[in-house]
Amino acid sequence: MKLEWQQPLINIARDAGAAIMGFYQQSDTQTWVKADDSPLTQADLAAHQVIVDGLALLTPDIPVLSEESTALPWATRKTWDQYWLVDPLDGTKEFIKQNGEFTVNIAFIANHQPVMAVVYAPALQKLYFANTAQGCFLQEENNEAIPLNLNKVDLGQLVRVVGSRSHASPEMAQFTQQFSSVELVPTGSSLKLCLIAQGLADIYPRLGPTMEWDTAAGQCIAQCAGAKVTKINGNPLRYNEKESLLNPFFVVTHPDLLWRA
Repeated sequence: MKLEWQQPLINIARDAGAAIMGFYQQSDTQTWVKADDSPLTQADLAAHQVIVDGLALLTPDIPVLSEESTALPWATRKTWDQYWLVDPLDGTKEFIKQNGEFTVNIAFIANHQPVMAVVYAPALQKLYFANTAQGCFLQEENNEAIPLNLNKVDLGQLVRVVGSRSHASPEMAQFTQQFSSVELVPTGSSLKLCLIAQGLADIYPRLGPTMEWDTAAGQCIAQCAGAKVTKINGNPLRYNEKESLLNPFFVVTHPDLLWRA
């Protein structure tokens, strides 16, 4: 990781967001259904191309794995010790619903961990960026970037549980029973991890399927702000260690919040 990549990465994410907003403002973008029944729009593909082209200029020798890339075989991926992991439009369902809760996710993975990232929500004009050397920051609209540090955020009696706006589950309801006082905070896309980083929610238990490109950038944002991100068994959530790109269940928390599986 090179710190001088951070600003170009922000610029690439903003360019991808601008491409997405061109379709979003039309409100009639064409939608397809992929083999796994998830939606795909023209905006996904446009953002993918912007990001892939931008990263090819920034780091031509570093591979890119994007949700919208042609599937790359494990025999190729397992040789990587560093690469870019991209979800060009995370929260496509939220994009289609026109609620603004979708993001551009770009993460740099080194030794199976995200160490630099940008999460950009163009409709909300929120840009989160982070790296393990400098920490986590939020820039809203054209204001100055502000640091995010959960060590300066105290827990209250009420546990704020962030969950998916599109994927509510009985498993989530059962998990939250361990807390005496709970407020549910429904949110789409990787903004769930960003809310933890911002101190606007305390815990995000993900007890349903996600792919590695869904979580890497948000994990970097959350961890660099001081949050804990672990599998249900307490081990670190890591990347590109197996043939499948499906994540295990995981939990993201304020560093002082205790929970049980």
